[in-house]
Amino acid sequence: MSDINVVPYIDVMLVLLIIFMVTAPMLTQGVKVDLPVVNSDPVEDLANNPPLIVSVDANRAYYLEQADVASTPMELSQIEEQVRLKLTDNPALQILVRGDRHVEYGVVVDLMASLQQAGAPGIGLVTEDPK
Repeated sequence: MSDINVVPYIDVMLVLLIIFMVTAPMLTQGVKVDLPVVNSDPVEDLANNPPLIVSVDANRAYYLEQADVASTPMELSQIEEQVRLKLTDNPALQILVRGDRHVEYGVVVDLMASLQQAGAPGIGLVTEDPK
């Protein structure tokens, strides 16, 4: 009687399944952003601990703003260094990103990745009220 032995095929399938399960998380890259599930309300008054706002304008220049004090244009590496210093002084510092609507999506993503590299636990996006 000539039957097909399927045991080796099952073994190969299971090995391939394990390989895909291990390598799939390595293939996905991205910036971790916690998005709210419900409609968002304006940020409450943060007079005691004002957030650090990182802005990028249409010319791809970066700025740091905290407590209504704006900086001069900076490079992305300088922003990352300054944010790292501010986070060592105040780990609970809230960081917000304000991007010009004419800036390419990749520029804002690069900024958010740099902020994450600097140690920012969470990054918020600043928008205007549509009303």
